[in-house]
Parts: sequence; structure tokens; C-alpha cells
Amino acid sequence: MNKPEQASEKENTLPMSELEMSLRQDGRQRVAGNTLAFLKNHAPFNKMKADALQSFAEKAQITFYPAGSLIVGPDSGNVRYFYLIESGKVQARQAGEVTVTEYSILSLGAGECFPIGAVTAGRPSTNTYTAVDDVFCYQLPAEDFMALLVSSPEFNLFCTQYIASLLNQSRQQLQLQFAQRASEQQTLNSPLAGIGSRTPITVSPETTVRAALETMSKAGIGSLVIAGEDRKPVGVFTRSDLLDRVVLADLPLTAPISQAMSTTPLKLEEHATAYDAMLAMASNGIRHVLVTDAEGKLTGVVSERDLFALQRVGLRQVRQTIDSAQNIETLQQANTDIRQLAFNMLAQGVGAEQLTQFISALNDALTRRVLQLNLENHNFDGIEWCWLAFGSEGRDEQTFVTDQDNGIVFACDDTAAVDSLRQRFLTFALDVNKDLDRCGFTLCKGNIMASNPQWCLTLDEWKEQFSTWIRVPQPEALLNATIFFDFRPLFGKVELAESMRRHLLIQTQSSPMFLKAMAHNALDVEPPLGKIRDFLTDLEPGHPGKIDLKKYGSRIFVDVARIYALSTGVHNSNTVQRLRLASQRLSIRTDEINAVLEGLNFIQFLRLRHQCLDVEPGAQGDNLINPDDLNELDRRILKESFRQARKIQTRLKLDYQVN
Repeated sequence: MNKPEQASEKENTLPMSELEMSLRQDGRQRVAGNTLAFLKNHAPFNKMKADALQSFAEKAQITFYPAGSLIVGPDSGNVRYFYLIESGKVQARQAGEVTVTEYSILSLGAGECFPIGAVTAGRPSTNTYTAVDDVFCYQLPAEDFMALLVSSPEFNLFCTQYIASLLNQSRQQLQLQFAQRASEQQTLNSPLAGIGSRTPITVSPETTVRAALETMSKAGIGSLVIAGEDRKPVGVFTRSDLLDRVVLADLPLTAPISQAMSTTPLKLEEHATAYDAMLAMASNGIRHVLVTDAEGKLTGVVSERDLFALQRVGLRQVRQTIDSAQNIETLQQANTDIRQLAFNMLAQGVGAEQLTQFISALNDALTRRVLQLNLENHNFDGIEWCWLAFGSEGRDEQTFVTDQDNGIVFACDDTAAVDSLRQRFLTFALDVNKDLDRCGFTLCKGNIMASNPQWCLTLDEWKEQFSTWIRVPQPEALLNATIFFDFRPLFGKVELAESMRRHLLIQTQSSPMFLKAMAHNALDVEPPLGKIRDFLTDLEPGHPGKIDLKKYGSRIFVDVARIYALSTGVHNSNTVQRLRLASQRLSIRTDEINAVLEGLNFIQFLRLRHQCLDVEPGAQGDNLINPDDLNELDRRILKESFRQARKIQTRLKLDYQVN
């Protein structure tokens, strides 16, 4: 350990008093034998290995700051030290009038450190740090701090999580913006352990139907959980089951309830959130979710009514409106309700990944209802076919602003009948496309819709189309690949879409030249980071001072994820899932891919916020933001997000040796 000294980032030239000299000497005595003992009492040092702790102890200095003295601030230049408070109190105060964090003044005590973000980035601190009373700090030089980040995974994780926590601070700021537009409600991020019934009534599978009905009647409940002696649920019995499986099936009341129950109840563990339950209900069209502990034992039941209590616009209300809609006018109102429900979720701090999936799930339900209504006028009985979603809907990544990207795959063994059958599907698809447009899903300007004969194909035609694009990766083929290779079945015979996917992955995994061409294409768009200014804002003609967060932000992550998924055989179409699964197969470090995903999620978060808050009611939003309109915190996170985009692009460039 180096000798203690008294200094700040700008050297203090005032002479020390006798008291200060005495305190300095006291610092020397404390350094002698207690450094390692002190470190082991505070995170993250209490989890670090002995050699990393020893390195910190040898490189750091203990420094004394008298009460009222400046330690480091914006005018001190680039931060030269990482500070760890050994004793005393330090006040962190925002510099200037811009809100950088959710606090304006923060008190730091023993074991706390600062300014992690500034020393990591090699820039001046955005806060002013002042000694409230007499303070002793460990000071670790910036170069030794960076070396410790490399040598100690525990220290690196701590600092990475600190920077990532800025995103949570940004969400907290957003919730304040919504204070007058969304009521204070229990958050959808609440764990299921605290929601719904915690004493669910159960019966065994051997219980007779009569006894089960008597139990339901006595308790005044509409559903019953069937569980074994080990408390592990094996089924659910509801009033719908009573009608369909007892009354209409003429099942005797003496039969065991196991013959009438639904045998595949949806279960979530206690640590899952209310959002998870809401998404499961929306995706599966169900009204109850069973809650279990880590061993699979029943601990509770969450109903739509429980989730309704969390929302002004309820999930049940929206889903019932969609499922029972008899006309397009009703679905138009449902689309408005979906937006309001998503608005409430955004206000409660639900993350971008979950929110885009939730919007997509309800949009899926609405699209299916449009298809069902139109099938009343078009008969395809006995024909295998499937409605496909492409683009953002195919990736489960829809925001508040979306258009249509869809197609049809169908099977027809009679070659002579293909064209006539295709014409029938085109007529049907045109009606569906028009109705979806009326419901708020605008017609695709590029005509990537099922009513276009190019995208209403037999299974063999789709496979041949995919193969042609892969064999001859011309610019148009590469553009089509970025749209059509992100597909998902929405309605009909899903096995047709699964066959398309298997064919696609076999073709791409054996075509390195195609993947390299896709990589080259993906690298044509770079993150808008300036060498002098923070951001490049003149890339979009007609929109000076703005950045297209889709074109120069989320698209970069989407393109890279697609290539890695196609190269490693990942079946998922969602970008986050693709990156997570592909990174495991490519042996990319977990912390590295997590940082990339945080960058993507923040950009998606900004897109959602902009589309929701920065447009007039009823107006169509966009993805264009002016970074000068962001507060300092969001500018900082956006800059880091673009850096993560550049990092994943750099890896792609190296992997495919793109010049």
C-alpha cells in the first residue's frame, strides 16, 4: 500500500493544519494492517479472490479530505482515480441544472465508491463529490482500475451492473413523467408470490365429480385445482369443463374428477412477475395461472381478475373484446385498448423486451380474429394452409408504430389446381389486409402482404424461393432475406411454417458465402456515434438534428442476431432469444452478450417512449428522436447503447472477415 496523501483531482495547495496533519498520520497507522480486513467487509471486494484484493491493497493510496473540501468534480478534468470511502461521509451533488440521475443530492458512506461511470469512460465526472465531514478514501489510479476490471470477474460484474443500473434510473424518471397520465398502481413487475389467492382449494384426482362440485359450491369459487398428495398440480376444473366434459359428455357424477379436468394447466414459479402471467394469459387465451414453488408444489392461483386490479384497462377486457368481436369496428376499439394497456405497462416500468412481446401477443390475437371473421366468407375446409407474419411481427418485436408484413403458405398436391387455389387465397388475403388496415395495421408500402401473389406460395415454392436467395445473394435477395427470414406462423397449419424453417436453416448453415454477404450488408449501417460530437444527427435527409432509432439503432442488433441464428441453427425468430441462444453456441461470454442486450433494450425503450409520449393524441408516431431533447442520463445510456451496437458489429466483422 502506498503512503497516504491529501489531494484532489486538482491538487489542494492550502497548508494543512495541525489537526489535519494528525489525521493524516492516523491514516498511515490504519493502512498498515487493516486494508484487507476492511475490503472483505464490503461488496464487491468480499467476493473477490485473494490476488485481486492484494493487488488493490498494493496499488491504492489512502487519502485524507477535510470536511468541506472538493474531492472531484466536472472541472477536475478526466477522472484519474477510482475512490472507495474508508470512513466519513461524501456528498454527491448534480452539476448544473440537468437531471443526470434520479437524485439531486446523495450521501455516500464507508464502503461506497465513486465515480464508476466516469473513471470507466475516462471522462470528467458529471457530479461534484465533496467531503461532508473528515473523510479517508482509498484512491486507485485509473490505469490500475482498468487492469482490475480485466483481472477480476467479480469486480468487473459489479461495475458493469452499476452502469446497467442507469437504465433503471431512466425508467424511474419515465414513471414520474407518467404520474398525471397513469394512476399509481401495483407494478406489473411484482412477483406472483404476492398476488392472487395464497390458499388455493384443491382436491385429489380420485375425488368424484359430485364431491368436487360440492367443494366449489361451498367455497363459492369457479375453478378448482387438482393436485396429488405432494401438492403438485396435475389439472384444473372450471365451469367450462363442467359444461363441456360433464354435462354435454354425459359423464356420471360418480366419475373421478381426473376424467373431467383440463390436464395441462399453465404453471409459473413464484419469482415470475404479474407481467409474465399477463403475457401467458394473453398468448394462450386462459383466465388462471397456477403458482408453484421451485419444487413444483402449488402455492397460489392468479386470475385475470387479480391482474385486472393492476390495470385501468384490463387484460380480460381487451382479450374478451377481441375474442368475441363480431365486426371490424369492435376490433378497432380493441386496438385502441391494446395501446392504452401497453401505455400503462410502460408507465409502470415494464422493460422493452417484455412490452414488445406483449404488444405482439395481443396483436396476434387481433389478427387471428380478423382471419376468423373473413373465413366466414371464404371456405378452405380440407386445405392445409398457414398465415405467416414477417418482419417485426415475425420477431415478436412490435412497437406502437407498425405496418403489415404477412404472407400465406399452402399445400396442394394437384399441380394443375395450384393457380386456382392461389387465386382463392389472394381474394381472401385482400379482404384480410384491408380489415387489418382499418384496425390500425397500415398497408405495407413495399406490398409485402399475403394479397401479393409473390408472397402467397405453396410450401415447395417458398422453399425454392429461399434457396434461390441463398444461392444468388444479390442486393435484392439480401434485402428480402432481412424481411422474410424473420417469420412466424400466426394461424392455420403451423407444421408448414416449421418445414420452411428447417429447410432455411439447412440451406444457410451450408452456405458460408451467403452468410458473409449478409454480414457485409449488415455492416453498411453504422451506429451514429461522432468522433467530435456525441452523435451524428444529419444522416436522415429531411430530418436534420434527428436520429432514426430503428434504422441506426435496433436494426443493427436485429441484423447481427439474424446472421448468428442462421449460422448456428437457432429456430427462434425473436432478436433477444436469437442472441442469447447463438451466443451460447458461439461461446460468447454471458456478461458481453448481456451488455449488448441492455443496449438493444434501451433503444427499444426510447422508441416506445417517443411513440407514446412525444406525439399528439391520435397521431402516427415515428422513430426519429433529437438527442438534444434527452436528459443527460438518457444521452449517456444511448451513447453506451450505440457503443454496444458497434461492439457486436466488430465481432461480426471479425467472424466473417469483412473488409
